[in-house]
Amino acid sequence: MTPMNKAATRNPVLTLAALLMLTGCSGDAGTGVPVATAPVPTATATPAPTPAPEPTPTPSPTASPTPTPTAAALSFAAQMSPGWNLGNSLESLGTGPTPATSSRETAYGNAAVTQEVLNAVAAAGFKSVRIPVSWLQYADSSDTISAAWLTRVAQVVDYARNAGLFVIINVHYDGGWLQPTYAQQTAADARLAKFWTQIATKFAAYDDHLLFAGTNEVMVTNVYSAPTPENCAVQNGFNQTFVKAVRATGGNNASRYLLVQGYNTNIDYTVSCNATLPGDSTANRLMMEVHYYDPYDFTLSENSKVWQWGAGATKPSATAGYGDEAYVDAQFQKMKATFVDKGVPVVLGEYSAISKTEYDASGIYRTAWDQYVTQSARNHGMVPFYWDNGFTGNHGSGLFRRDTASSAYPSLVSTIVTAGK
Repeated sequence: MTPMNKAATRNPVLTLAALLMLTGCSGDAGTGVPVATAPVPTATATPAPTPAPEPTPTPSPTASPTPTPTAAALSFAAQMSPGWNLGNSLESLGTGPTPATSSRETAYGNAAVTQEVLNAVAAAGFKSVRIPVSWLQYADSSDTISAAWLTRVAQVVDYARNAGLFVIINVHYDGGWLQPTYAQQTAADARLAKFWTQIATKFAAYDDHLLFAGTNEVMVTNVYSAPTPENCAVQNGFNQTFVKAVRATGGNNASRYLLVQGYNTNIDYTVSCNATLPGDSTANRLMMEVHYYDPYDFTLSENSKVWQWGAGATKPSATAGYGDEAYVDAQFQKMKATFVDKGVPVVLGEYSAISKTEYDASGIYRTAWDQYVTQSARNHGMVPFYWDNGFTGNHGSGLFRRDTASSAYPSLVSTIVTAGK
């Protein structure tokens, strides 16, 4: 999600057991030849009987086949659901000279990340955490990232791993320097490659529970229309630069699961712009990421009077007029047909609806939207990651209080977790 408002929402791999059963021991019927005790000239020795045929052994059951690489990728991804976002923390943009010499993770009003927060998320039933990260404000003029910032990010990743969570880290909005235009392509590619070389090197020893996502919501600033061929070409190039830079660092990064993004993480643009994945030296280790915030007037707009959604809506004027259950399913079906059905896991990296207590004090419609989107994502083979910005008041999308490491909406959390299994 890109910055809009600092206070409110802004934007085991399954083992297939093989039971081998050995049956049908072979037997011998014997010859039955009599032993002669004395010569009897007129007697003819009794011929030996024909040996009984060797019994045909009963074949052992066929072992369950090893999953295909694509099936293994989908199975791996399924373990990550449901997921949760540590939003408005490590990607928070502060002010002052750069490179920053200390963490600016509290710039958007959230408390510094602690082990207790990640423990609470895991205890609530979430299996994964997506950690958006800003890097540019911690880098010098040659794009060398501060060692202290790399250490702090690693500390937060370790908090999540200590809690038993899968982890995704990315290069988030970061000021919007990833502009998908030919004019800025060369400079952006160079910075992206250098950043990911440093990040991947720092985490090269981490196992597959850590995933990398190359970018976030790449688009031409303030242009929300469909991408041009130029935009698609440059943004696909960013995805390729990311994959190539990570793989070149070796270690566990040679086969780590990597997430590439669709254009502006929009489903329709992704299907038209990013259906062909970047080349990768390791097969079947890429995932596609999109986000979902439809209808905007319901999910994100603080000033909109749209506050009802779905089949339970009773006041047409309070709805957006689109984006109901059938629309959700149709959008997610596009991702299933384009990627999941072809063995490419899809991560729904962000989705949420803000609270609007001035209209819906008990959050009935927010809960209905969160539940349906989460369940539909799973039904279509996607891995949902709820966007929590840490703000739990009205017009926020927060689920957990960062300062007390406690759930602000236990019932809503339970609904999302249950739907995401």
